Amino acid sequence: MKYLIAGTGGVGGCIAAFLALTGKDVACIARGRHLDTIRGRGLCLHSDLKGEHILHVPACTAEEYRGKADVIFVCVKGYSIDSITDLIRRASKPETVVIPILNVYGTGPRIQRLVPGVTVLDGCIYIVGFVSGEGEVTQMGRVFRLVYGAHKGTQVPTDTLEAVRRDLQESGIKADLSDDIDRDTFVKWSFISAMAVTGAYYDVPMGEVQKPGKVRDTFIGLSRESAAVGRKMGIAVPDDLVDYNLRVIDKLDPHSTASMQKDMARGHESEVQGLLFDMIDTALAHGVDIPTYRMVAEKFNAMRGKP
Repeated sequence: MKYLIAGTGGVGGCIAAFLALTGKDVACIARGRHLDTIRGRGLCLHSDLKGEHILHVPACTAEEYRGKADVIFVCVKGYSIDSITDLIRRASKPETVVIPILNVYGTGPRIQRLVPGVTVLDGCIYIVGFVSGEGEVTQMGRVFRLVYGAHKGTQVPTDTLEAVRRDLQESGIKADLSDDIDRDTFVKWSFISAMAVTGAYYDVPMGEVQKPGKVRDTFIGLSRESAAVGRKMGIAVPDDLVDYNLRVIDKLDPHSTASMQKDMARGHESEVQGLLFDMIDTALAHGVDIPTYRMVAEKFNAMRGKP
């Protein structure tokens, strides 16, 4: 299986590094000095699960890539999806499967609309992974879980799905083939929305969310409200979604923060639209009251200069 990682940031870089460590055929799409360093020195991995490694993974820009891949993991931010559709078309062959690994719900169907001739699945990931320097990615904690699957009506050979799972698991990534990817991507959206928004609102690491108090209560409120949104949408949201989100947050490294929080602190473009305001818009469209989301939105609206 030939793997292409579109977006070698914290998530994509860790997937690429773990695959490369076990000899899988993987190439990366990156840009700027990050790309230059990977080309010159290799991809440097700092990992609580795998240790310290420098991996010589083939890397290039999206425009330079001329190969064909069996599996394309899309690991860019939600606001960059449109920029990689040409790459997906060029890198795909009839049996290629595309697996988006983004934080925003509905990514798979969105990409499928943009590249109708390609088989697009959907996926989500649980990891604390981030770019820690030029050509460097860091994976923190003991959690590295990837969930993927096909939406109803998308036909994919079972052998292909199982081959991907086997390769991921051999590489040390906990891989789960979903029987309801719509549910599972919504569950991830619920978690990462509550995690990122809480961390950014209070400007604290996850250790503060793990302690009893107002920070944790905000996380719980956001989780409860997103669960209500999902149920109103007709998604099979688990009854224990709030408890599930708490179990996940409590397993994270106490010093970790969400990528949205890191981006906002650096003044970079962030996923605040997809993780906060899209949830609010969805709730409004379905008539769900979300007082905790409305409370935190006041701060972020002020930062954007909106009432």
